Amino acid sequence: MSDETNRPCPPTRREFCVSACHAATAVALGSVLQSCGGGSSAGPGSGGATAPPLTVVNGAVAGGAVTVGVEGGSPLGAVGGAALVRSTVGDFLVARTAQDSFTALTAICTHEACTITGFRSPTYVCPCHGSQYNTAGQVLSGPATRSLRTFPTQLTGTTLAITV
Repeated sequence: MSDETNRPCPPTRREFCVSACHAATAVALGSVLQSCGGGSSAGPGSGGATAPPLTVVNGAVAGGAVTVGVEGGSPLGAVGGAALVRSTVGDFLVARTAQDSFTALTAICTHEACTITGFRSPTYVCPCHGSQYNTAGQVLSGPATRSLRTFPTQLTGTTLAITV
C-alpha cells in the first residue's frame, strides 16, 4: 500500500506476468479436463456416460475363428446378454440379439482406440470419452463418428464362432 493515499500499488511487471501465467494455466487445464470428461460428475474420462462393466469371456482361436461357449451359465446364454470376448487375435463385443442370433463387433472404440468395456443394454459405452454404440455397432452418441467393425458369427449347438 502506498503511504500517502492508502491505495494499492500497481503490481510489478514480474507479479503481473506470474498472475497472468497462473490464470492462463488454470483456464487451459480446466479446458483439457472438460474435453476429456474430467469435469463430469460421472467420473474422470467417462464423458458423462457410465455403464456397468461387461463380463469378460475368453475365446479360443482356431482356423480363422474365435469360439466361445454360449450355454445357460454364460453371459451370452440368454437373449439380451453381452460379453467382452478376449482372444489372442483381439477383443470383441458380443451380444445375443435373438435366440439364434448374435452380433460380434471390434471392442476398439473408433474415437481414440480405447477398449469398450461398458454395457447398459442394449448400448455399449466406451469408458474413455463416453461414446455409445448399439449392438449393431452404430454410433448412438459421440465423440466417435464411425461405426464399429462387425464380424460374421455362426452358432453350432452351444458354441459361437466369430469369423476373423
